[in-house]
Amino acid sequence: MAFSSSTTAILARVAALTLLISSALAKTIELDWNIGWVLTNPDGAFDKPTIGVNGQWPLPLIEAIKGDRLVLTVHNHLGNASTSLHFHGLFQNGTNHMDGAVGVTQCAIPPGSSFTYDFKFDQVGIYWYHAHNDGTYPEGLRGPLLIHDPKGPYEGKYDEELVITLSDWYHQSTRTLIKELISVENPTGAEPVPNAALLNDTQNLQVKVQPGKTYLIRMVNIGAFASQYIWFEGHTLRVVEVDGVWTEEAEAEMLYVAPAQRYSVLLTTKKDASDNFAIVGAMDEELFDVIPDGQDSNVTGWLVYDDKKPLPEPATVDEFEAFDDFELVPFDKQELYDKVDYSFELSVKMDNLADGANYAFFNDKTYVSPKVPSLYSALTVGAANAANPRVYGTNSLAHVLKHNEVVEIVLNNEDDGKHPFHLHGHQFQVVHRSDEDAGAFSNDSSVGFPRYPMRRDTLIVEGNGNFVIRFKANNPGVWLFHCHIEWHMDQGLIATIIEAPDVLQGLEVPEDHLKACRAAGVPTQGNAAGNTKDVLDLTGENRPVGPLPEGFTPKGYVAMFFSCVAAFMGLAVISWYGVLESDKRSSGEDHSGSDAENRDE
Repeated sequence: MAFSSSTTAILARVAALTLLISSALAKTIELDWNIGWVLTNPDGAFDKPTIGVNGQWPLPLIEAIKGDRLVLTVHNHLGNASTSLHFHGLFQNGTNHMDGAVGVTQCAIPPGSSFTYDFKFDQVGIYWYHAHNDGTYPEGLRGPLLIHDPKGPYEGKYDEELVITLSDWYHQSTRTLIKELISVENPTGAEPVPNAALLNDTQNLQVKVQPGKTYLIRMVNIGAFASQYIWFEGHTLRVVEVDGVWTEEAEAEMLYVAPAQRYSVLLTTKKDASDNFAIVGAMDEELFDVIPDGQDSNVTGWLVYDDKKPLPEPATVDEFEAFDDFELVPFDKQELYDKVDYSFELSVKMDNLADGANYAFFNDKTYVSPKVPSLYSALTVGAANAANPRVYGTNSLAHVLKHNEVVEIVLNNEDDGKHPFHLHGHQFQVVHRSDEDAGAFSNDSSVGFPRYPMRRDTLIVEGNGNFVIRFKANNPGVWLFHCHIEWHMDQGLIATIIEAPDVLQGLEVPEDHLKACRAAGVPTQGNAAGNTKDVLDLTGENRPVGPLPEGFTPKGYVAMFFSCVAAFMGLAVISWYGVLESDKRSSGEDHSGSDAENRDE
């Protein structure tokens, strides 16, 4: 169908007017957050210093409508810790410097400093925000972010929206846990096991509902380590969104939600209020190397129809049968990117280095943060040099992408455990995901890719399995690709994506961002080593611990470690017995003397 020039002009004016009206309706959300320590006890078992906002915890829900602008100023009152905020899942297209990843798009905000995040919400769905440095988000600095979609495909099909967060909880401080994790005393790299699971940062959550209504429930796992199974007894869920992508309806009885993943589901309540029903979250214990005595990996809440009726105990589940998210179809039916311009592989491995501690590796390299945030390097080394991965450091695992090319990442997991991988700045197409123990990906005719692949920003790879994802490099910036298990990030399971650095040139970093760097003594120009004259010279860059001695295997190190422990214990026992026998002899001599003195009397 062709339009006349006058019709085209009218349509253009209507479109411009619509845009003008929507811009006029958009609002600016201004938040002023004092980030400091508060004392909390969400599981009722242990008082713990927790990072709160304006003296409160749990942290507030940030709620907006697509098109709104957020201006959030952070004041760091922690005293003993730096911080940052990452808005997980947001593209930050044109505002890469607001992504919040320390050492990548900004410096850490040191104690006593302030920092403003200023950007527009141009996506919809359930997201979350959290600290992105030094393992501080498990200390409590994380909360949900909801962006409403006035034109969403399910508008009018539900009566009310609810937000439910899932998380794990630790009694010890993150600093202590990281020190114990990356230690010669933990050569196998056993991750710390959470002390509790939480729903909406509490236990015994009660969600009040009314009979015969449909609820759009937004769920997000804001935990540090544990994936959770979640189900609502007596109710069927209809999945309609994952990670900010609307999907066609898909029924599910149980969901498996990894750290950082999100689901939106429609739930229609019963026609009467004769009973209340349990909501159950169960941490995936397959992730735990050791299950401590007395461990309770479940958390229970309730759909409360009538608060005068009892809250039932959840039924016993014989086995977990979670919904397969790979089968989801995006509502917009975006077709598979069938022509790939650039493909690269990442192999995951957990291994030991020369200090005896256990680290995480992509392609035999463990991530080490550069001296200069990678975005600042991209903006200060010159456009030509910015396309050279070398300037970002030996252990940043930098991959440079050209603007608008279709990129494929093939991830092969050589570790026995599952890992949830997150890509900043994008939602990717999930074109393939293997079962457990499938080994490395082999692209042959037997592997079929879906026509309309699911899209999300955080994806699980099975133990000794693989996945293949694709995305379009249409968001110039510096973005991380990393495991979203906090402990594995601390161990170095991170790669850096340098996307269209030529287009990125000219991005202006706000003065308060640079001021935070100066306060922390962090350079803001030059390559990963802070060199500004010869940016290909990495002398002085941050480097990891050296490798194990040649011919020394991790298994050998573990065996040696425990042999040494056994030897020391043996020597301790021998010494203890020696001291005991010596004490006995001394005691006997003392008693003889006393008897002689008594006889002399």
